[in-house]
Amino acid sequence: MDYQTLLMHETVLPYALTARYGIEREGQRITKEGQLVETTYPKTLGNRSSHPYIQTDFAETQMELITPVTDSVEELFRYLAAIHDVAYRSLEEEERLWPLSMPPALPLKDEAITLAKLDRFEDVLYRRYLAKTYGRRKQMVSGIHFNIELSELFLKRMFDVQTEETDFIRFKTNAYLKVTRNYLAHRYLITYLFGASPMSEKNFFVGAAGPKEPVRSLRNSSFGYKNKEDVKVRYDSIETYLEDLTQMVEDGKLSEEKEFYASVRLRGGKKVADLATAGIRYIELRNIDLNPYAEYGISKEQVEFLHLFLLFMLVKEETEETKTIKRGDMKNNAIALEHPLHESAYQKEIDALIVAFLTFVDEAQLPLSDALRLWLEEVQHDYTNTLAARWYKEAKQSTQAKEATALAETYAQKAWAKPYQLAGFRDMELSTQILLFDAIQKGINVAVLDEQDQFLQLSVGEHREWVKNANMTAKDSYIVPLLMENKTVTKKVLAQAGFRVPIGGEYDTKERALADFARYKDQGFVVKPKSTNYGLGISIFKEGSTREDFEAALEIAFAEDSSILIEEFLSGTEYRFFVIDGQVKAILLRIPANVVGDGKRTITELVAEKNQDPLRGTHHRAPLELIQLGSLEQLMLKEQGYTVDSIPEKETIVYLRENSNISTGGDSIDVTDTFSDDYKQVAIDAVAALGAVICGIDLIIPDKEVPATEKNAYGIIEGNFNPAMHMHTYPFSGTGRRLTMDVLHLLFPEKV
Repeated sequence: MDYQTLLMHETVLPYALTARYGIEREGQRITKEGQLVETTYPKTLGNRSSHPYIQTDFAETQMELITPVTDSVEELFRYLAAIHDVAYRSLEEEERLWPLSMPPALPLKDEAITLAKLDRFEDVLYRRYLAKTYGRRKQMVSGIHFNIELSELFLKRMFDVQTEETDFIRFKTNAYLKVTRNYLAHRYLITYLFGASPMSEKNFFVGAAGPKEPVRSLRNSSFGYKNKEDVKVRYDSIETYLEDLTQMVEDGKLSEEKEFYASVRLRGGKKVADLATAGIRYIELRNIDLNPYAEYGISKEQVEFLHLFLLFMLVKEETEETKTIKRGDMKNNAIALEHPLHESAYQKEIDALIVAFLTFVDEAQLPLSDALRLWLEEVQHDYTNTLAARWYKEAKQSTQAKEATALAETYAQKAWAKPYQLAGFRDMELSTQILLFDAIQKGINVAVLDEQDQFLQLSVGEHREWVKNANMTAKDSYIVPLLMENKTVTKKVLAQAGFRVPIGGEYDTKERALADFARYKDQGFVVKPKSTNYGLGISIFKEGSTREDFEAALEIAFAEDSSILIEEFLSGTEYRFFVIDGQVKAILLRIPANVVGDGKRTITELVAEKNQDPLRGTHHRAPLELIQLGSLEQLMLKEQGYTVDSIPEKETIVYLRENSNISTGGDSIDVTDTFSDDYKQVAIDAVAALGAVICGIDLIIPDKEVPATEKNAYGIIEGNFNPAMHMHTYPFSGTGRRLTMDVLHLLFPEKV
């Protein structure tokens, strides 16, 4: 089969880089000092056996991070980043992830290496068998498993062009077999370029001889974790492959098929035997060392290279020598055991293979990033640019253990730099990021259906839920957000249910509102859009207003909506009650945007300093929003006799907003535990009157020590169908409330 001609066909080539990807990254948990931990698997991660993203490999200390299958490299690394964030922040405070394939210093006694404490006894038995057969120390070696499925569309287009094979499944299987044979024959290039395990740490070779270190890759050499020498299979057809595997098991050379640890694993169905009928669906590359310079153990450039290299392996002509794979094994082991700073004995073959690869990429006009091309060209001219060489040179500056521990600390600190955000999804609204974090941590499958619209799909087994903006779910009927979006309707429903709400009027033109100015000018009132959220467009006048300021407030409100409300101002303190499933889970005091004078700096300068707080950001990507100095803030300053250039006296609090929304720069104070049950019941009953399951209800309370049953003890000014949760999770002060967990419990009580 002439795969090169097929791939270069005009109907095939556009689809050459379409594929599906998955990564499994293993890693040892270590202490801050770089020693293997003695703690058990983190309880916050739930059941490791059924967790879709984070599991345990051989030992209790060995985590395995697993991405979902993705349709792009970009999406792959977003999930990889997110899962790493969750893993890092689920570890004990002093724990880190070791960034190397070779484990840190091991205990002197084998039994001190604790096997994974799994639920299923057969899984425990299997690990005991592995420990006895291969030794516990070799099982502690970690790496990257890279899964790739060439797209069905790409392979189908190729199949349609050729005329030799009539069965598509067999065509696809044979294509993967050729890729596999060529990869195994030429995998020495992967070891040469990406080998990154040049040295072992203390007690790895206890009771066994090791090589002369350093080398390029201990893990990919004969000293790594491999099957016994008498375990051999053929790759000339799927039938012979399965026949050989079956024979290995029958002869007792393997306990079962999954014990076969080749550099390439063929995947098709749930069981190896399914390959006979389903064919090969994708392949798993298992010979990738952890890259210490990549935060997640592998870089985008490596994935880019591996995909293109597999296409190269598909079109590269096979010889009788490469078909046997035997020389490939020998060459790979020899290169793996070479000194990383020395020229390889096979340097001419290595350089020729790189040139042939680059020629293929250029002739096929396949995209190759500048960074990857430059690195490959540098490696050709200077073999000390390989990963193993770079790492060995760096480790020599002190010790490998110190350098690896320092890297582990760097990656851990990066994961904790903004603990309220989730790597990979930082452009999403913050409450959604927190919900994603919690779902991943608890082992709920997550899929981002529409990032811009904050639309998620969550699932556990066959149970599926859809969530928008982190708390809009199917538990609330369609009419509920429509009702609360309309503030006029909200007020009427609450008033009919016997709750106190502010009286006022609704206006659809500026002229009509101005005509009623006399009605409001001598009393406290609020001007706000009819159907907005996040406190946008709201102006508050506690003691009346001039016509000029009234008109300015109308302009601001009409900029947000075509209809506005003018309501009486209810004096008192505003509190946000977060109600979910008939329970008050959090109460927040929101203080309007403000600065405190120091007698030296202007209001502009004070705002700039307060905005330096790492908790402040924009567009709901941080727990607190940046304070603005727009037209509404300047109107507020004018009422107090200030301008943005005024210098307030020391300790003087200057408010920049009347409304206390966090989304307009306010400060959040958790007061949940200071409220009596009677006010909580008011909030619960009000949300029930609105027919909502999840709701943020805003109460004005002059004195929360006065019983809620007294006249005018409270007023309800707003119901929110999409209440922000991040401000409760990370308040400016007070106890954080993980409301996203309450949402997940509501949706998946069987899991959370």
